[in-house]
Amino acid sequence: MTDLHDLSLGSDLAEKLRKLEALFARPGTEGERAAAASALERLRARLHELERSQPLEEYRFSMPDTWSRRLLVALARRYGLRPYRERGQRRTTVMLRTSARFVDETFWPEFLELQKELSRQLEAVTLRIIHQAVHADTDDAAEQADGDGRSGELRAGAGPG
Repeated sequence: MTDLHDLSLGSDLAEKLRKLEALFARPGTEGERAAAASALERLRARLHELERSQPLEEYRFSMPDTWSRRLLVALARRYGLRPYRERGQRRTTVMLRTSARFVDETFWPEFLELQKELSRQLEAVTLRIIHQAVHADTDDAAEQADGDGRSGELRAGAGPG
C-alpha cells in the first residue's frame, strides 16, 4: 500500500528532476554540471524505484506528426524507458510499459509542455524559411464564397499531376 508521503514524494522528485535538468542544460562550471548530473541520476533511480513499486501498464500513444513522435521517443529514452511498436502498428504509434503514476505525474505533462514549445519553434522556423526563400506573404489562403458550385473539385490545371 502506498502512503501519502510516497505520493507527494513522486511529485517532488519529478519537480526536482525538472530543475536539475534545467541546471544541467545551463552553462556553468564543470563541477556544477557534474553535481547536477549526479543528482539527476540519483533522482532517475528513485523514480524507477517508485515505478517498480507500482504495476506496469502498457500505453499506446498515437502521435499526429513525425516531430511529436520523435519527441515522445526521446523523452521516453531519457527516462530509461524502451519505446516500441508491435508488428503491424503504424509508424505514428509508440508503445511504452510503465506505471500509470509516472505517466500521469511526470511523463505526459512534461511531453505536452515540450511538444507545445517544439510546435512554436517549428512554426517560427517554417514561416521564416518560407518568407525568405519562397514568398514574403505567409498568410493562409483567402476564403471566398463558393459561387460556381464546384466546391471540392479539382479544376483543370490545378493540383499535382
